[in-house]
Amino acid sequence: MKNKVLLILSDGMTPEGMRLSGHPFIEKFMAKSSYSMKAQTVMPSVTLPCHMSLFHSITPQRHNTLTNSYTPQVRPVAGLCEQIDRFEGKTAMFYDWEQLRDLTRPGTLHFSYMASGKTSEGLHKTLKMTLPAAMKYIPEEQPDFVFFYIGVTDECGHNFGWNSDEYIASVNEAWDAIEKLLSVVPEDYRVIITADHGGHERHHGTDLPEDMTIPVICYGPEFEAGKELENVNIMDIAPTITTLLGISANRDWEGHSLV
Repeated sequence: MKNKVLLILSDGMTPEGMRLSGHPFIEKFMAKSSYSMKAQTVMPSVTLPCHMSLFHSITPQRHNTLTNSYTPQVRPVAGLCEQIDRFEGKTAMFYDWEQLRDLTRPGTLHFSYMASGKTSEGLHKTLKMTLPAAMKYIPEEQPDFVFFYIGVTDECGHNFGWNSDEYIASVNEAWDAIEKLLSVVPEDYRVIITADHGGHERHHGTDLPEDMTIPVICYGPEFEAGKELENVNIMDIAPTITTLLGISANRDWEGHSLV
């Protein structure tokens, strides 16, 4: 691979939530990155369909997963990890929401760490499990592509409401984890930080701007510091990653590289 890429996704993290959190690392990281605080996700703005569209760069109507229950594709399109595997790249995932296992096809993911969310502390506890696992694995193994998922922001949105004090605290918790993870990630990694969808009240899944708008922050030599990106969609992330890795995107993908 030409480069290495770390993709961090905080479920249900909104640009407004980031602004309200005031976490100092957000401003510091954005200042050296290209970014969009107006990027768009897909409809329905639901977790698994949005992740499927991110990894496969096609709409939910094409990949056929329209709820949080996976539905096999009628006309299969290879996803990001399958595409990387074709070029003999090494991939890894760290996550705490079990349904994300369906983002990759068997035999194409080289390492997977899934922490169960069935604890008294919920996803606050599992983040404390996935974070140290990733902090140990990435520097030691240096895979070509890593996906690190944070679920606690979505959990707090549903339990307490988007922009509630508890939700804002979870955004800070997510960025604490991001800052710690990036402190040990080798400097040659390109980093993309994003979300799958937004939210309003205690819900998401609609075409309201609060549900559809997500942050996309891209860091690395290919991205101009402080540049605001225009017309960004969640389906652009997979082709951006393959461009950074130096491999071709799948011919069926609909998104466009941000590089």
